[in-house]
Amino acid sequence: MPLVARVLIDSPLPQLDRLFDYAVPASLEDDAVPGVRVKVPLRTAGRVVDGYLVEVVDAADAVRTAKPLSELDAVVSPVPVLTPALYTLARRVADRAAGSASDVLRLAIPKRMVRAEKAWLAARENAESTGEGAGEIDGAEGSAGPIAPSDDATGWAHGILDVYPDLRGAVDEGARIALDAPPRPAAVRAAGAWAELVAALAIDTLARGRSTLVIVPDQRDQEQVLAVLDAHAPDGSVVRDDARRSGPERYASYLRLLGGAPAIVVGNRSTVYAPAADVGAVIIWDDGDPLLAEPLTPGVHARDAALVRQELEGSSLVFAGHTRTTDVERLVQLGWVREVPARRRESPNVILSATREGEARGQRVPSAAFAAARTALEHGPVLVQVARPGYAPVLVCAQCRTPARCPHCTGPLRAKRKGAAPECAWCGRTISAWRCPHCEATTLRMASSGSERTADELGRAFPNTRVILADGDHPVVTVDARPALVVATRGAEPHAEGGYRAVILLDGDKMLMAEQLRIGEACLRWWSNAAALAAPGAPVHLVGVAGPVARALATWTQPAYARAELADRVPLHMPPAVRVAAVEGTASSVATALTTLRADVPGLDGQNPAAQAIIGPVPQEGGGVRALVRFDYGLGRPVAESLRASVVADALRGRRTRTTGDRFAPRTTLRVRFDVPELDL
Repeated sequence: MPLVARVLIDSPLPQLDRLFDYAVPASLEDDAVPGVRVKVPLRTAGRVVDGYLVEVVDAADAVRTAKPLSELDAVVSPVPVLTPALYTLARRVADRAAGSASDVLRLAIPKRMVRAEKAWLAARENAESTGEGAGEIDGAEGSAGPIAPSDDATGWAHGILDVYPDLRGAVDEGARIALDAPPRPAAVRAAGAWAELVAALAIDTLARGRSTLVIVPDQRDQEQVLAVLDAHAPDGSVVRDDARRSGPERYASYLRLLGGAPAIVVGNRSTVYAPAADVGAVIIWDDGDPLLAEPLTPGVHARDAALVRQELEGSSLVFAGHTRTTDVERLVQLGWVREVPARRRESPNVILSATREGEARGQRVPSAAFAAARTALEHGPVLVQVARPGYAPVLVCAQCRTPARCPHCTGPLRAKRKGAAPECAWCGRTISAWRCPHCEATTLRMASSGSERTADELGRAFPNTRVILADGDHPVVTVDARPALVVATRGAEPHAEGGYRAVILLDGDKMLMAEQLRIGEACLRWWSNAAALAAPGAPVHLVGVAGPVARALATWTQPAYARAELADRVPLHMPPAVRVAAVEGTASSVATALTTLRADVPGLDGQNPAAQAIIGPVPQEGGGVRALVRFDYGLGRPVAESLRASVVADALRGRRTRTTGDRFAPRTTLRVRFDVPELDL
């Protein structure tokens, strides 16, 4: 009986986000298996496009149409790179965010690399000829057989995990877990104790013959986990997954996971889609880091994708961090995520430093913090965290305090060093003769100190002391145990051998002034991560900050702060108490989508009389309008379906818009983004 292939076309066009039926010619019946890459004709475009063969059915089971089915053009590769589980996950994730499954798969499946694929196929054929299981081939190294950790490694992992008495049992049950990591450096290498905890959990899961996915925000975190695994995990069991690797390396790692042997996969946000076999645990480190929010369409946060995957596969899901986001705390309060406390609570020595009587008001480094730094420098390095890079990130008029702008492009002016002429941060011009447009003054004042200026000032205050600058332009990963002042911007702090002998957190008041909904959470996360770099017992001075965030850091009660934040947002109907979708496009497209939404979801406006479900639309810079839709989690599916239908309808209307000649131009003006990472205040 003739076969029919159901194909998902790899296209960003929303109207193509469905399975298309194609007849399988006799010449391709052996190669046309589910999961392979194919090329198919697309009648509406008049060309051949790429796609994934999702399933093959008998012609009798296919949907009958008046027109005969087009045939598959070619099978690009014999390797089934799209597993049924990955397609199901991509479909569910896309539907939740009103997006396309092909956009999700574009993040999950690397581009095909012919040489790496041939090497993997050759290794598989060799394993089959020698009687070894083809499903146990390591595509990256060519080794065969499942790999188990040694007794020493398993014993080490159990020793680390024993700090959390209920953790191993919760992982075995496939529970969703909130875990507060120990806030201290690792004992033997340049890594945090959290990296040892994550690695121990992964090794323990591997010892039971199951895979682990470790999702971290950036390369620094990834290197820490890999360093610990390199010392304890068996060779060939760890797979590195990130976009910084070359194309062949990344594709070879992906093929290794398709082989079926258990593995520990360590990577960034897209690792949540890795096709590892029999996943026993998915671990997300520091889910509050904005790097875990996917910027590409459909913009699904790694945390949300992991929750969908855990529900589908039944693996355990661990949210670990030094702080807790309100998103995870909401799930804890609902009973959806379980808290697993440590046997003994650890906390750093946090001191709230303020200016003393007799000191200049607003002094940047109070005497207590200054004395702590002087004492600590006798024993080892001292970390000084600042808000911004550069010398003087902000210049203002010395007379009226108006921010200084470039007369050519209106960009902000900055100073690279003391006494230097200001430069524009946008166009790069040097402004030798500046005049304030408001008061006609010609002198400038430094309104804030960046990392370079801070390093310059501290270098003069502590003569004959090494000063190390660590920021985006001067990346530093580790420092040794010799005395040094390490001036770093938030998130760029290097690890010190044995930990810092003191940590001074500057510019906290300026950080809290940012106009962001989650700025309190963000500051607490920045400060907590820096405090965790201190040696046990070393002082951590938070300078010039008071209030709930400072108290949470000083008492090391970040979950309590998250609970309070969540309680404040519930009556205001702000995320994560509710979900929010942003609808952008032309005024007519957005208006049509909102009208359709109100008709499709009758309970939207009535979910709470005090809450305005639809806010806007308001004009946007660059044209178009934007509206925000607030809705309860229970309405997520109908809201997503309605907005997705509006996106497809808008794309089809655009396609029918006639341009010059007889051809039609695609025109998609409506864009939808669910769970916006940060609302504009």
